Amino acid sequence: MKVKIKVHTNSSREKIEEVEEDSFEVWIKEKAIDGKANKYLEKYLGKYFGKKVVIKSGFTSRNKIVELID
Repeated sequence: MKVKIKVHTNSSREKIEEVEEDSFEVWIKEKAIDGKANKYLEKYLGKYFGKKVVIKSGFTSRNKIVELID
């Protein structure tokens, strides 16, 4: 299943909000330097969904498409 994610990095809080079906906004504390935010985002979303998460597109963008793998 593919999900659209809008990421807010370097936030003071960590939070996930569902905007629409299959579309989420995510706030994380990690900074977007050297791919650290992407790695953290995969782990954070993995805990939220209870599945393995892989970023499919948007590696350098705030808007990403991630795939949830069973």
